Amino acid sequence: MKYLNFFLVCLSCFGFKPTERNLVWSDEFNYEGIPDPKKWNYETGNGCPKNCGWGNNETQIYSSDKSNVFVEKGLLVITAVKKDNTWTSGKLTTKAKADFTYGRIEFSAKLPAGKGSWPALWMLGDSFSSAGWPACGEIDVMEHVGRDPGIVQSVIHSPSSYGNTVNLGRTPVKTFDKEFHIYAVDWKKDRIEFYVDDVNFYTYKPTEKNDKTWPFDKPFYIIMNIAMGGNLGGPTDPALSQIKMEVDYVRVFQ
Repeated sequence: MKYLNFFLVCLSCFGFKPTERNLVWSDEFNYEGIPDPKKWNYETGNGCPKNCGWGNNETQIYSSDKSNVFVEKGLLVITAVKKDNTWTSGKLTTKAKADFTYGRIEFSAKLPAGKGSWPALWMLGDSFSSAGWPACGEIDVMEHVGRDPGIVQSVIHSPSSYGNTVNLGRTPVKTFDKEFHIYAVDWKKDRIEFYVDDVNFYTYKPTEKNDKTWPFDKPFYIIMNIAMGGNLGGPTDPALSQIKMEVDYVRVFQ
């Protein structure tokens, strides 16, 4: 899939345009070692002391160790590992390195399986540090809750609906842990459309746009992580000791 899409992008250089948009940012992970430091930051720790458990009572500690985040064989691999009853995992962001307002954001990923796991591909408003959450807005392109295997969801968080938000869509992806699928958001000035493998399954389009319903006209940055447990993940299978999410590419078109 990676090479087919790369071929289409190359064709655009010769006048063939499969889409009206241009590829403005990407990481194809065609290298080995740590994630490109020009593109990615590690977020580490457990959110303490200000926001322990990352606000969701999650159990993992995020690490920059290679055992948790590494690029190999053309893939970014984020691994959650349990050792001595403590989970470590990986979380990458493009904060302060790449942000976007509108466009199509795509992730090609193979997700982990396991009760208690909570992998996510998402975006957060740049104003998080100043305005806080949920005023900054949040676009969850893909969340998979391990206790509900084979169902992915896309979620919108805003001041008008956050926490147990009503602004979400769910769709089955039976081979979520066996095959790579494309999880994408098409973010426009008046609506946000969510796709799996180019099939639209949810659209957020508020009838009234204001600060409470639409904090989505400002820059957002990209985040990828595996959380464990927490309010959404739920209790972790005690027999589970290691899971991984593989990401083939991340692309942004505008």
